[in-house]
Amino acid sequence: MRKTYVITGFETAIALLRPGAKYQLSGANFSEWYDSRPIPSLKEIQDTMYKLKEFEDTVPCIELE
Repeated sequence: MRKTYVITGFETAIALLRPGAKYQLSGANFSEWYDSRPIPSLKEIQDTMYKLKEFEDTVPCIELE
């Protein structure tokens, strides 16, 4: 099983859910949202991160010791 994840991340999930959105984060919360689309929910973000991790697990890779 893959141990190092390359694309699974909070900001990557946001970029997939709201491409090009401008925002500022304070921890895992949005301090500012500069986009006309609705802010993605934490559940949407977590679900997207899970899907990314699932996908990465299907990619064969060889980890270094």
